[in-house]
Amino acid sequence: MPALFVVIWSTGFVVARYGMPHAPPFTFLAWRYALSVLCFALWIAVSRPAFPRDRAQALHLALTGVLMHAGYLGGVWAAVKAGIPAGTVALIVGLQPVLTALWVSASGQEARASARQWAGLLLGLLGLLLVVWRKLGTGEVTGFNLLLSVGALLAITAGTLYQKRYVKPCDVRTASLVQLSAALAVSLPLAALESEGMRWHPELIGAMAWSVLALTLGASSLLYLLIQRGAATRVTSLMYLVPPCTALLAWGLFGEPLTPAVLGGMALTALGVSLVVRGGGR
Repeated sequence: MPALFVVIWSTGFVVARYGMPHAPPFTFLAWRYALSVLCFALWIAVSRPAFPRDRAQALHLALTGVLMHAGYLGGVWAAVKAGIPAGTVALIVGLQPVLTALWVSASGQEARASARQWAGLLLGLLGLLLVVWRKLGTGEVTGFNLLLSVGALLAITAGTLYQKRYVKPCDVRTASLVQLSAALAVSLPLAALESEGMRWHPELIGAMAWSVLALTLGASSLLYLLIQRGAATRVTSLMYLVPPCTALLAWGLFGEPLTPAVLGGMALTALGVSLVVRGGGR
């Protein structure tokens, strides 16, 4: 499940590359959430899983949906649309494992990260930096798009920690329906403020279909299950593997070169994640 999650989640930047030129960020995301809600509603109508009976749990799910969908994706897409390089956004959002480990260690919510895990986090960060370093200067960084990127980082980190602590185990289909409905409710007013229209180019249609079927129904559901079943530090360390995997996809799809620095960064990242996942064990 972790390997499948990383591969699918890594296609997000590919989708952005195809869809961003033809749509404003929040309008695209509002369509994505609406279609995803429809898909989950049909799935639930057929399979009839149990809904959360506790109103407090529904509110917890809604808040995580706002943070992890509207907050994270909205921040990343709006930042890229505002001109920040995708590699810079990947580096900023890639700080999530370190931020999560710091919070977990300070709050005592879980067992504190071991020395081996901290070494793995630092190695993963170094590997991530090597992977995206060549892309850092390919766009303009402003205070506005930097703020959006940091906001996305804080949103997904807070959403992960909040879900791990407050959301009780429940069916991923009904949980996703609640989360995406909350994200849609937040995104619609923001989409109404955008003046640019949707241009239904074949690239946009393909990006939308993949976003709904693979990224939301697939990867987001896997992330929910991973957070539900694993320690927050171990789960978020998987995010280190996303930029290297994205680099491989960009090499295969767009012919972007794999330099020695990128390959070395991939090796360091893989080693770092391995140390974090193994923890204090052998």
